[in-house]
Amino acid sequence: MLKIEKLSVRYPDQTIGIDNVSLCAKEGESVALIGANGAGKTSLIMALVGVIPSNGNVFADNVKLNKDNLNEIRNKIGVVFQNPDDQLFMPTIYDNIAFGLRNMGMNELEINARIETCLSLLNIKHLRNKTALKISGGEKRMAALATVLVMEPSIMLFDEPTAFLDPKARRILLSVLNGLQHTKIIATHDLMFAAETCKRSVLLKDGSVFADGPSKELLYDVQLMDKCGVEAIGACGREIY
Repeated sequence: MLKIEKLSVRYPDQTIGIDNVSLCAKEGESVALIGANGAGKTSLIMALVGVIPSNGNVFADNVKLNKDNLNEIRNKIGVVFQNPDDQLFMPTIYDNIAFGLRNMGMNELEINARIETCLSLLNIKHLRNKTALKISGGEKRMAALATVLVMEPSIMLFDEPTAFLDPKARRILLSVLNGLQHTKIIATHDLMFAAETCKRSVLLKDGSVFADGPSKELLYDVQLMDKCGVEAIGACGREIY
């Protein structure tokens, strides 16, 4: 479970990134985080794992985030960044996936077992010994996801997971995410993807929660979404159910 209480982020130039946000994602729940550019989606995700300083409270499985337990929190909350290259910096995909486990001091036999499980789950065994420089955007996304899954977090945060993906890679990612039992927060501009992966959506505006409700209602609400500078699914005449 992820619980956020009155969380705020203010940058050094006094720009407000997040303003008094409170919400809770239950165990196994998938929540879409939507809003226009600058609404605060990425700021919220980064604040949840202590990458940027914040005021307020964050609880991951009842453990409260503070400066002294960042490692524990980051073991509970995994982040898949918008650009997979940010998570793929070792010579091979295998080494990238092993990186976090090796830093924890885990033995190579257990590391290999965990990696093989992730490679099978994501259907990317063929990438094991390849370099990130020689694989597609969709393959990079799966490899970046593997670097997080292998750490076995209970909560996963995704920042624009469909960025850089072609339709086929998007469909594969959709299937994978829907198969994960983790608590998930998915920040995205792709409202169809949000509707297909999350039963609940939270709409941000100017760093605050503007609306929170069922995706099948909120994402179709043309008036509501228009107030936040987002084009509702209904505005395009497309159906998801």
